[in-house]
Amino acid sequence: MTLVMGIVNVTPDSFSDGGRFLDADAAIAHGLSLRAQGADILDVGGESTRPGSERVDPAVEQERVLPVVRALADAGAYVSIDTINASTAVAAVDAGARLVNDVSGGLADPDLLPAVAASGADIALGHWRGPSADMYARADYADVVVEVVAELGARVEAAAAAGIPPARVVLDPGIGFGKRGEQNWATLRGTERIAAMGPRVLIGTSRKRFLGDALGAAEDEPAELTERRRDLATAVTSVLAAQAGAWAVRVHDVTATRDALRVALAWKGESRWAAPTRSR
Repeated sequence: MTLVMGIVNVTPDSFSDGGRFLDADAAIAHGLSLRAQGADILDVGGESTRPGSERVDPAVEQERVLPVVRALADAGAYVSIDTINASTAVAAVDAGARLVNDVSGGLADPDLLPAVAASGADIALGHWRGPSADMYARADYADVVVEVVAELGARVEAAAAAGIPPARVVLDPGIGFGKRGEQNWATLRGTERIAAMGPRVLIGTSRKRFLGDALGAAEDEPAELTERRRDLATAVTSVLAAQAGAWAVRVHDVTATRDALRVALAWKGESRWAAPTRSR
């Protein structure tokens, strides 16, 4: 069954909820709330990856995330650390994280893959063509699905060479990362082809701009309405991703997506909701 990964941004500048949970206590409370709503995994991040964002020193990142990771793990949550820094990944795993979610697929920090291999944690490898500050400069594809599959395949090989077998790997096609409008939709339509590569697949569409574009949102639409509409669109795309074989979906609004997935299961005559497991 497809799992729900709840987003815990401990940042001042994430595109949707930056600053809301920068305080550790607020972030911990938010994570526990997401878990109570049904999140199977809590993805804690201390550096924004929104388009145009600037890098954060790993020491600052760790100051933000480690107390949150530790508290949530101690509470029994399955915690993921959203980072592209090897030192942060290792520190977070030591604090209780079980999955390292690297949107760069190990390209941003050459030490990350060997560090994760030694840690025993699983890793989510994102499709990435460069840093957030100029990610759209590389959004040039002849066939986006073919190229995403090939580039993710290269990251699986790099992980294996570092000592991480495919059973410990999750693939994220990087929706919104170095992809514009229709390129995101084409990548989503290719989810089955990505899942056929073998490793588990993580899909993250939550509240991204291309959803608002599909909804025809007006520029002067109130932010609260835009957020609600994008959460509904996120739930729909999450169900479609689940039907295409996604292992997990990464979302801000856990309740909406969890409910949508359950309705889809009921439609199919199923009702079981699986707990997260590590394929090792």
